[in-house]
Amino acid sequence: MKKFKKLTVPAEGEKIEVVKKQLKVPDQPIIPFIEGDGIGKDITPVSLKVLEAAVSKAYNGQKKIVWLEIFAGDKAYNLYKEYLPSETIQAIKYYIVAIKGPLTTPIAGGFRSLNVTLRQVLNLYACIRPVKYIPGVPAPVKHPEDMDIVIFRENTEDVYAGFEWAKGSKETKKLISFLNKNLKTKIRLDSGIGIKPISVTGTKRLVRKAIQFALEHNRPSVTLIHKGNIMKYTEGAFRDWGYQLAQKEFKDQIVTEEEVTTKYKGTRPEGKLLINDRIADNIFQQILLRPKEYSVLAAPNLNGDYLSDAAAAQVGGLGLAPGANIGDFIALFEATHGTAPKYAGKNMANPSSLILSGVMMLEYLGWKEAADLVRKGLEEAIRQKKVTYDLHRMLEGATRLSTSQFGDAIIENM
Repeated sequence: MKKFKKLTVPAEGEKIEVVKKQLKVPDQPIIPFIEGDGIGKDITPVSLKVLEAAVSKAYNGQKKIVWLEIFAGDKAYNLYKEYLPSETIQAIKYYIVAIKGPLTTPIAGGFRSLNVTLRQVLNLYACIRPVKYIPGVPAPVKHPEDMDIVIFRENTEDVYAGFEWAKGSKETKKLISFLNKNLKTKIRLDSGIGIKPISVTGTKRLVRKAIQFALEHNRPSVTLIHKGNIMKYTEGAFRDWGYQLAQKEFKDQIVTEEEVTTKYKGTRPEGKLLINDRIADNIFQQILLRPKEYSVLAAPNLNGDYLSDAAAAQVGGLGLAPGANIGDFIALFEATHGTAPKYAGKNMANPSSLILSGVMMLEYLGWKEAADLVRKGLEEAIRQKKVTYDLHRMLEGATRLSTSQFGDAIIENM
């Protein structure tokens, strides 16, 4: 058993292993969790309680999650005097699967986003965001039930790679001088500079994961999202490399939109996964007007960020949006919203995002029966209009529950 300086490893439980490129999950896996900042102290304990109850009920006590608290954000600073201690990274690498509450992301100066840093150092290259309507949730569109997509967002490259330099800095002056002189650009001298790398490696592993997911879950299509009409050698290349990967590695299982038009009279052949692409600004309109036509979306980092939040807004907002950051095997499941500090400690925040991220975690472990129980319990609580303050104010005749009461309502409805 691995030892840590400041983490209390539970006496019971076993670590998840990777055997022959497959997860081997024991009946009592040790799973690290980060409570998170702000409302993390409210939503995380409730979420863990709900997940525990589902596992116990689904498997009659034969399976159990053994939690290990690890630290990032304010709690980590109080304990380690740093916001992201190396022990936290080591623990996630060692135990393979983890879950986290929201962490504070500073704007402008200061340390870099802890969320981005975790994705980078753990090489969690795929941010996976399912967006599906829960009946009864107030939504701004007429037919939110038409939305059922899963977004695969590249997680380590694009503008999130962090290669940027401030206006007036020595590095910026040097870069602008070189670019203007040698590459005939016309960059203003009072500019800040950022670099947007998109690689073959980053693109193909992301698209591969999206296609594998679509095939495993019998989804009809994977759509490559890009702004290739303007950025031809980054976003346009993302599109081209995505098609190349699909045709090389999944040739017998896929069909492109062009092939459907030219060879199949506009009808996708049965049993074939459709691969197509859409320009980034166009897909925002498409998911509003024709969401039924899209199933799995694969996008570079920034486009995927915007798109996942916009899609979530159509079905009730980020408070109900789950998310996961997954690499080849290591997976970190997380609440997708912010820390909402003004509600922290008031036992009123909606824990649904983290709970539904826990559903994704249970599915990743292969514990589908427990995942289904959590989803059933949450959907039934909302159907009964037993909800937290954010939904209560929009639902006529609803009963307002605290964070912990909402968790109990989910458990009662399993």
